[in-house]
Amino acid sequence: MRLTAKQPQTKTLADLYRAIDNARLITITYVDEKGEETVRSVEPWDIRTTKSGRIQLRAGCRLRGDARSFYIDQIASYTIHRMGFVLDRPEATTPAGKGIVVRSEQQLIARELGRDYLPRVTRQTTTLAA
Repeated sequence: MRLTAKQPQTKTLADLYRAIDNARLITITYVDEKGEETVRSVEPWDIRTTKSGRIQLRAGCRLRGDARSFYIDQIASYTIHRMGFVLDRPEATTPAGKGIVVRSEQQLIARELGRDYLPRVTRQTTTLAA
């Protein structure tokens, strides 16, 4: 178990990126806004920076069974396991976080055809700038 308070945030981010690259399960101890600790097993998908500048981990939560966001500065500790992913990653949503609305049959056909012809993006390795 790694305690985030005892290491620089760059080390935490490097470990999380490595878990994303290797598709490894992470168990985190998360402290919410109320100060309550919860232990979650998550499948990390992405690391984002919010408009306010906070770093956020997007992951599939095995407890809830869907996508969740966790702020890096609120993760008290984490453990990276050798176990791989089992949850399906949800489909892309609009920037507002709502599902894409299809209003006609033509939109549905265009959306499905467009998705079939989009190039597949796979990330092999991640390097952090020093």
